Amino acid sequence: MVFKRLLGSLGVGGPTVDTVLDPAPVRPGGTLTGQVHLKGGTAGFDIESITLELVARVEAEHAKGESEGAVTFERFTVGGGFRLAEGEERSVPFSVTLPWETPITELYGQALGIALGVRTELSVAGAKDKGDLDQLNIAPLPAQEAILEALGQLGFGFRSADLEYGRIGGTGQQLPFYQELELTPAPPYAHQVNEIELTFLANPGGLEVVLEADRRGGLFSSGHDALTRFTVGHHEARDWNTEVDGWIRQLVEHRASCGAHAGHGHDDHHHDGHRSGPGMGTAVAAGAAGLAVGVVGGMVAAEVVDEVGDFFEGDEEDEG
Repeated sequence: MVFKRLLGSLGVGGPTVDTVLDPAPVRPGGTLTGQVHLKGGTAGFDIESITLELVARVEAEHAKGESEGAVTFERFTVGGGFRLAEGEERSVPFSVTLPWETPITELYGQALGIALGVRTELSVAGAKDKGDLDQLNIAPLPAQEAILEALGQLGFGFRSADLEYGRIGGTGQQLPFYQELELTPAPPYAHQVNEIELTFLANPGGLEVVLEADRRGGLFSSGHDALTRFTVGHHEARDWNTEVDGWIRQLVEHRASCGAHAGHGHDDHHHDGHRSGPGMGTAVAAGAAGLAVGVVGGMVAAEVVDEVGDFFEGDEEDEG
């Protein structure tokens, strides 16, 4: 995407911009680095500011059903205050810190189908124009990876991932949306649970792990959801298989109607937003085999890549 975005607000002859992200893996709360490449147009222009926006494709539920759209969840001013001469080429390096709740987009290098990007905005001569939307890849934090690997070894499978607009009550959530990972149940729980929904809410001190079980109904009872929350440090040494299995057991056995704390380190809460089923075409065909290394790899459905690609291509068309 070298210099293909022309500043439409300035017309033909305006400067062009291309942002290149460094290829090093980035994690939530980590540092994103790269360079903004500028090329002057047919005249000199004063570059007032260069701003990077973090943009995510988010699903929302409303009275008329479900919809999806782009949500900007962070902005960074990384340069500006200089004149770009006619035909001049200039690169502006940047280093910015990502929000701790930035969604993860991959697991063991395998894409999860989450559309996350960086858009560059130039403010030139009093006019603002948004440039390319470049795909942003986020790897999990060590604790997130350990929990997901434990779930895979316990027999849970990856079903889908999406971003839901809304807030989870009783947590320290900061962003206006949360990431939801939907898992197929491990065999020991398959008769009790339809699926497990997992949300990570990271912060500087650790990780909130929100689990929701879509419980099966019995012969004389209807199915209902149970929610619980756990907190872990970023680099704790635990027997993660035993720990996570204990979480699932407490979640499945917990009575959603009791309303009391189920034990130290976790509590009941309710969503101010919405917990939906698979959305935005992000289903990943990992099945019930697990999430561990070598299981998810190579099993992602083709539509995941297509959906994410369409988000960025569609955005460029809209920017026109």
